[in-house]
Amino acid sequence: MATPDEINSFWIDETGEKGWYARSDSLDQNIRELFMESWQQAGQITPDWIQSPEGALAALILTDQFPRNMFRDDPRAFATDALALKLADQAIAAGFDLQIAPPARQFFYLPFEHSEKLSDQDRAVALFAEFMPGENLLHAQLHRDTIARFGRFPWRNAALGRDPTPEELQVMQAGGYGALVSGKLSLADLA
Repeated sequence: MATPDEINSFWIDETGEKGWYARSDSLDQNIRELFMESWQQAGQITPDWIQSPEGALAALILTDQFPRNMFRDDPRAFATDALALKLADQAIAAGFDLQIAPPARQFFYLPFEHSEKLSDQDRAVALFAEFMPGENLLHAQLHRDTIARFGRFPWRNAALGRDPTPEELQVMQAGGYGALVSGKLSLADLA
């Protein structure tokens, strides 16, 4: 079983910002090999971790970030999202987010940005606006606008076996989230 220090060292120090959002089969495999067992036990181990800022950070990386790497295009990528939201809420209430410097602080707010519930999206935008303005805020706003428009993320439909609407198909055919980020497509342009 991995420790919080091992998770934080691997994700913050070794992988770093350049690797957090880059698709890499070798990184995904490495995360599976090193942290799958811990992820499978996350419900049992993270309540103890959430007692400190560093432990909370590791718990959020384990439950919100790692599954997105371990299970790309698979429903398990979102299996611990509810736990991550609960942990993030507890950690923020304890003020742990403000004891972790940016850019790692974002991992306290991303569970809200990853939620398909509009109130969680609004919270993500508010948290980023107050405590981490900049590029992260732009992504939070785009996620919120997507949920406001569709009530879900179209780029998850295939993994979750959901039938897309014609507007969602238009987004995905244009390039999905990447098309929205690049400005190639605007939610306001959809029919």
